[in-house]
Amino acid sequence: MKTEGLQRYHVPNLVRALGILELLAKHGEGLSMIQIASELEYPNNSVFRVTSTLFDHGYLNRDEESKRFTLSRKFLALGYASISEKNVVEMSIDIMRQLRDATKETVLLATLLGESMVVLEQVPSSHPFKFMVDPGSRIHMHTSAPGKALMAFLPKSEQADILKRMKLEKFNERTLTAKAKFKNELEQVRKQGYAVDHAEQLEGVHCVGAPVLNQHGYPVAAIWITGPRDRIPESSFDTLGREVLEYANRISERFGYNLL
Repeated sequence: MKTEGLQRYHVPNLVRALGILELLAKHGEGLSMIQIASELEYPNNSVFRVTSTLFDHGYLNRDEESKRFTLSRKFLALGYASISEKNVVEMSIDIMRQLRDATKETVLLATLLGESMVVLEQVPSSHPFKFMVDPGSRIHMHTSAPGKALMAFLPKSEQADILKRMKLEKFNERTLTAKAKFKNELEQVRKQGYAVDHAEQLEGVHCVGAPVLNQHGYPVAAIWITGPRDRIPESSFDTLGREVLEYANRISERFGYNLL
């Protein structure tokens, strides 16, 4: 059967939904319902029904002021569930082991999912006492080294969108709860290339992390080391930060990122 012969089985509203998604993928700043209808020459009522359905199911975000629709991070979750997550883990695991051997601490890998991060893999510390997190666990962005590392390297528009939706929950006196201060820290992270966690959620636990970038410089994941503050004191943050960044860069190179 020829491919064009299958067109008679197409579902019109599904075809329109795919058209809308592909259009929004080209417009990171978002488009209003009227703009979408105009660009695709779809009826307004059809665009309304399709965008409402996609929004209700979490596939679109909508700015309440401008009424513009943008793609949600749910598509990233679907992508990682199909192929990317496996690739990220497979391309990172041996280097994660090398980093564990160099620092003796637990090394973890996570990626962005909504306004938080999800743990993909870990390599346990070689110390008798070790800090571990189950794969699939969610991690707060504002209190974690990997969250800061990944957020800092996102495109400014995407970073601003996530920051607007984030709730900076307070866990202790070290937790950053002011978005302006958090944004300032992200700028510092981008300059130095790595991020740290001063026990901002879990008492006595310090972390140091860096982003994994693809060929476009987009942060697809982050790796980090974690352990008790007596083994990872603040005085070692700079040395360990540069070391974690070095190993993260080795993974980034596998994704085509050019360090030069």
